Amino acid sequence: MKVHILDDWFDTLRGLPCFDLLTDHEVTVWTDHEPDPAALAARLVEADCVVLFRERTHVTRDLLERLPNLRLISQRGAWPHVDVDACTDAGVLLCSNKGADGANYAAAELTFALILSAMRQLPQQMASVKAGGWQMGVGRTLRGRTLGLYGYGRIGRVVAEYARAFGMEVVWWASEAGRARAQADGETVAPSRAAFFAESDVVSLHQRLTPETRGIVTAEDLARMGPKSVLVNTSRAGLIAPGALLDGLNAGCPGMAAIDVFDSEPLRDPADPLLAHPNLIATPHIGFVTEDEFDKQFADIFAQVNAYAQGAPIHMVNPSVYGQ
Repeated sequence: MKVHILDDWFDTLRGLPCFDLLTDHEVTVWTDHEPDPAALAARLVEADCVVLFRERTHVTRDLLERLPNLRLISQRGAWPHVDVDACTDAGVLLCSNKGADGANYAAAELTFALILSAMRQLPQQMASVKAGGWQMGVGRTLRGRTLGLYGYGRIGRVVAEYARAFGMEVVWWASEAGRARAQADGETVAPSRAAFFAESDVVSLHQRLTPETRGIVTAEDLARMGPKSVLVNTSRAGLIAPGALLDGLNAGCPGMAAIDVFDSEPLRDPADPLLAHPNLIATPHIGFVTEDEFDKQFADIFAQVNAYAQGAPIHMVNPSVYGQ
């Protein structure tokens, strides 16, 4: 098959072991992002299969209508960026291993790196010493402080392990079902949502973005956080109500935020009010961006490509189109 891989910005995949899975296919790797549907369609006009790099490209009805040869879209994880109904109407099969085993350790590690960076003012201290200013302030240790984890999932549980190794207390908040699972596992669940935000020194978000969780963290939640508290978000920007984080930082609650995700990505405007805020530490959505995580994820994705080519597709999202 003619397989096109989108948005491999640093041309990483060709150097990973998983790439050998595509030996029997004609592969084109695109190392830049093309936002214009017409220009993107011109690139992909001969593609039988498109491989998506997480959510870097949105697959719309307009794009699909321009790709008459497309038969398969292969990716991993959730698919809020893909119009599944349009795929079905176009006869394009979407395959995605949403329930892949194992935690995303790369995302968990970045989460804890951001916690440390915020509590010890690492970006500011680094900038100060490089500018000849030496120390610029006084940080805070983690031992004895409380980490609030919102969302009882695999990544959050790994972050909890790291926190305990640093001597932190861990408290949870989640959906009713998530809180029940946490309690059954012997974890500490906050007595209330209000107490969770008010009593945590650091709050880290670990929820999937769904219609039900969009905007689940409200301005009222953030207002309960203390002036020395830190909000960390390596999940999805849409979990926080629009404008609430910037308003909260301007009001001093939370005192600092450390985030890896934005409402609009890639964000390249240094004057963006949130990005430019002095109390924001930011990374450019690199939670999953390690060679190890890429190899694990794309081994799944390329296995889906091969399964389809062999006539036995796996992880089908819209199986009704198969065989049309």
